[in-house]
Amino acid sequence: MGDRILVPAWSPRQLSVLVVAAASLLNASCGDDAPRARTPAVVWRNLGSWSGRGSMQTEPFISNTGSLRLHWETRNEAAPGTGTFRVTVHSDVSGRPLVLAVDARGVGRDITHVSEDPRSFFLAVESANLDWTLAAEEGVAATGPAAK
Repeated sequence: MGDRILVPAWSPRQLSVLVVAAASLLNASCGDDAPRARTPAVVWRNLGSWSGRGSMQTEPFISNTGSLRLHWETRNEAAPGTGTFRVTVHSDVSGRPLVLAVDARGVGRDITHVSEDPRSFFLAVESANLDWTLAAEEGVAATGPAAK
């Protein structure tokens, strides 16, 4: 005679515990380990910063995306109502003005966004009767952590 195979007899309670344990293991192996889509984001890269009193032209800078963000602030107005501050974005290739980005009077601060074709730029600052600071940044596409 051949060898006998002994199969244990499982009670209904033991079978249900076994099924729940197997389902938990299967769920854990197929669950949260799947990669999630990453969230698109914009990272701002510094292109330059300048300050002064009076007018000036910045040195050229290259933007590979054409997405610019200008932070500006004016202060120390000589006499109330006499301060002016204008920033024009120019093409460094042709020298032509592209966008009047800032046209302000008096003391203030703000952020201006400019969207242009990628190229080399320079900024022309026209200012009178106040101190000013200006910073240019370029928006670069990136990805952040997955949204939950």
